[in-house]
Amino acid sequence: MSGVGYGLVPETRGLVAAARRALGERPRVRAQLDECARRLDEPLRVALAGQLKAGKSTLLNALVGQDIAPTDATECTRLVTWYRNGSAPRVTAYSADGARADVVVRRGRGAEGLPGAHGLTFDLSALRWNAPTPREVDQLAVEWPSVELAQTTIIDTPGISSLSREVSARTSRLLTPGGPGPALPPADAVLYLLRRLDAADVDFLEKIGGGQSGSTGAPQSFSGPLGVVGVVSRADEIGAGRIDALHSARDVATRFATELERTGLCQSVIPVAGLLAFAAATLRQREYDAFEALAAIPVDELTTALLSADRFAHPDLPLPVPTELRAHLAARFGLFGIRLAVTLIRLGVRGSQALAAELSSRSGLDELRTVLDVQFAQRADELKAHSALTALARILAANPGSTADALLPRVRTLLADVHGFAELRLLAHLRADELPLPPDDLAELNRLIGGTGVAPTLRLGLPAHTDLPTQRDAALAAVHKWRSRARHPLADQFTANACLTAARSAEGLLDILHEPPTTPFPALRPGR
Repeated sequence: MSGVGYGLVPETRGLVAAARRALGERPRVRAQLDECARRLDEPLRVALAGQLKAGKSTLLNALVGQDIAPTDATECTRLVTWYRNGSAPRVTAYSADGARADVVVRRGRGAEGLPGAHGLTFDLSALRWNAPTPREVDQLAVEWPSVELAQTTIIDTPGISSLSREVSARTSRLLTPGGPGPALPPADAVLYLLRRLDAADVDFLEKIGGGQSGSTGAPQSFSGPLGVVGVVSRADEIGAGRIDALHSARDVATRFATELERTGLCQSVIPVAGLLAFAAATLRQREYDAFEALAAIPVDELTTALLSADRFAHPDLPLPVPTELRAHLAARFGLFGIRLAVTLIRLGVRGSQALAAELSSRSGLDELRTVLDVQFAQRADELKAHSALTALARILAANPGSTADALLPRVRTLLADVHGFAELRLLAHLRADELPLPPDDLAELNRLIGGTGVAPTLRLGLPAHTDLPTQRDAALAAVHKWRSRARHPLADQFTANACLTAARSAEGLLDILHEPPTTPFPALRPGR
């Protein structure tokens, strides 16, 4: 039942191997197929995209939990930059023809030796190329020791609304399907940052999803990344830095999610205060001490001081925190972050670790991490297999006239019928609009389609060590229950389709629970 999403990677690997046997005498095609096979074993690739100054680099730093991406407006933010796990920090510039040069990294400092507001700077002014003549930088590659990057390669892209048409085109070439791009989609999934929802955003999201299906629902030859999660970035600015700013941002995110759900362009939309999220992930004891000192002064006095960043950092203001440190706090946390940190300390939060955890949770980062885990990390095999199948369809269509032609119908069928993505689309709708089902049934449906994780026991709501016969009985009961619900005469079309999706998820569980796994290798049958 690979079309349900289970066993998709082995079948994809088999199709790539079959294509290689049929087309392996062509060196260029063989290299493309080898890349397809390698991608199935590499970390998931997630691209950060959005308009200019949407906060992509700041959010990247927050997700990784380290200061590794320049956030000031330098030449680096105009380039596509790949962030991968590495044994030691290293930044390399690449030209379009593959030449490379090491990049000097400089780290800015804030007040009293604390991290600067803009962190790292990549100096491209004196590159030494491993080529006879200097080259123009096409993209950057950052290798950094990181647990997060060991699981996910992150691609930071230039803003799509840059004044430079060539800068915006770099992102379009990377993420939108069709045209003379590489055979294999560079990204498996996309995190799209929104400050508002305008025509440029909708147009680009439509291009990312372009080619996924035609008017009849038939798959096209090319498609972009299927996993797309929206982020209302710089969410604290929506409420003008007020203490309730994220409540306003959540209302905006709900509206965006509803509008995008109608078009199927995003699977979720989450509000995140990226600056606060990153500052919380890298909070230092000296910063906590400063917040504690500010919490001790009268509320009205601090409220007046926080009317603007310039006022807060003014040297004539009699506050128990040095002027330079106040400017540092304003740049690192923003006025919203300062207000929130001080309020939390006044409410009893004690210690830098406890404050960092509260700020991270209230920034929206924890919710985003949960969504990324459920929709990207736990579905990494499906997302990577979709990228490989997309590339394989493109390669087969471009090289007709061999026995490999017989593989194309199966590849296209898989692209059109990967059940995991039907689950993702339904999960997105459930976040924006609840179905007319009892709360317990709604929770069960959400769980069954992978809303809390994709492991069989999580889907079935069973303890982790439940025996296989019990799991199979629960899955079979779920199939009967949700197929019956789908046939209910009063169910509207969307509810009926949602119930069928849940039933098909349960059928997929029955398939993978058919035999108990004994080893990580295919079952070996004794010789005769």
